[in-house]
Amino acid sequence: MKLYRAFATVGGLTMVSRVLGFVRDILIAAALGSGAVADAFFVAFRFPNLFRRLFGEGAFNAAFVPLFAKRLEGEGPDAARAFAEEALAGLATVLIVVSVAAMAAMPWLMMLLAPGFIQNPAKYDLAVLLTQIAFPYLLCMSVVALLSGVLNSLQRFWAAAAAPILLNVILIAAIAFAIWLDFARREEAGFILAVGVTLAGIAQLVMLTVAARRAGMRLRLVRPRYSPDMRRLVELGIPGLVSGGVTQLNIVVGTIIASLQAGAVSYLYYADRLYQLPLGIVGVAIGVVLLPDLARRLRAGDHAAALDSQNRSLEFAMLLTLPAAVGLAVAAEPIIRVLFERGAFGGQDTPATAWALAAFAVGLPSFVLIKVFQPAFFAREDTATPMRFAVVNMVVNVLGSVVLFFVFQELGFWPHAGIALATTLAGWINAWMLWRTLARSGTFVPDARLVRNGLRIVLASAAMGALLVALVPVVAPYTAPAAPLALRVAALAVLVGAGAALYAAIVLGTGVLDRDQLARFFRRRG
Repeated sequence: MKLYRAFATVGGLTMVSRVLGFVRDILIAAALGSGAVADAFFVAFRFPNLFRRLFGEGAFNAAFVPLFAKRLEGEGPDAARAFAEEALAGLATVLIVVSVAAMAAMPWLMMLLAPGFIQNPAKYDLAVLLTQIAFPYLLCMSVVALLSGVLNSLQRFWAAAAAPILLNVILIAAIAFAIWLDFARREEAGFILAVGVTLAGIAQLVMLTVAARRAGMRLRLVRPRYSPDMRRLVELGIPGLVSGGVTQLNIVVGTIIASLQAGAVSYLYYADRLYQLPLGIVGVAIGVVLLPDLARRLRAGDHAAALDSQNRSLEFAMLLTLPAAVGLAVAAEPIIRVLFERGAFGGQDTPATAWALAAFAVGLPSFVLIKVFQPAFFAREDTATPMRFAVVNMVVNVLGSVVLFFVFQELGFWPHAGIALATTLAGWINAWMLWRTLARSGTFVPDARLVRNGLRIVLASAAMGALLVALVPVVAPYTAPAAPLALRVAALAVLVGAGAALYAAIVLGTGVLDRDQLARFFRRRG
């Protein structure tokens, strides 16, 4: 239950962040819709986000955490702190160079990221400028990723999980300020949001720096040097750069292709934000907690406990992810209609976004499974195997996105839905390759509890899906744009609540969870 409590801490704070993210996106949709300014801002926001996840979260979750945990367990806090200071110096140096070069070359880099924008010079120039304004976010958030790895290895999850809340609070304030100034659908709203992104990065960096100092990890700025420790970090980090950032690379590929269809970048963004809610709550929680937990258990030689952690993580993932995937796929249109359809986001935007959401939702379990299986490799300092699988993932996604985009276009379907479907297919192939390798090596063996509860979770999710299929037409008149907002929200709440109630009843009734487990889960430690 200690592992589950850590999942609850990270997942709960991530849920707060994602709910605020919904508020942010609802405001952005109302103010910008799916027009040129919205497309330009989403590309500008995605570009530094890509590099943040490549240089920060991807590489450091894969390489830094196991090496830091090894020093923490074997040599003590002082040695671990010295290693973190070296890593900070090297990371900051590389990122400053990359940031300056990327900002200077942005007019040409944008041709690669959004070639479809070239046909609209005003949109293209705006995307370049907004990206340059938001790019310092990369440096701030990559250092935040390092500090998060330090805190997570010390079993202090709260500050790192709470930091993203600042991003959403600041961007909510920014878009509200833009609306107050009557900048809706205007370039000025994009400028305000881009500045807000950079300010949010600075705020998160300050917060994590203070948290690390309070944890006894006051990191000094030292002269960067390529020591044996840094050489090992780079050796592990380069494969981690690929495997940890493959999802973001796939999103970039989707953005490039989507830029060929008017509004498609925005449709995919809004759909991505919705399926990222359960992915963030469950997948991020597992990725943050499981990697340092496995690394420390393996360093201590407790392989049985490490295997149990993997089983419980997969059980936790299935318990929350499968019903979320079914719900998002079945009820995609009423969810989009109630959350986004107002202001500049019109009725024609709802089905376009809903199809993308349904396609992403089918792949949601695979994206979480990747979060469960990858730490088993990273904790053993094996970043090369996930890297090879990530390359396969990327090839499948690129080819699938190109083919399905134009096939769907020829068939009269929404072309951008093909991009989402290709991402889903690539995710399932990646998850299957990771599982097969772990199973063959014996480093992951499902225990009896996982098999028993897994089957019950599948049955409960199927029953919930059948109920939602029956209820969606019933609530459709009450979620229509003509209905009062309060009624639309209430109807969606009834739909979601009915599905959740049935799922919970089956899960509790079949013994997947019982009251004693729930009591232990929520009981505070003295």
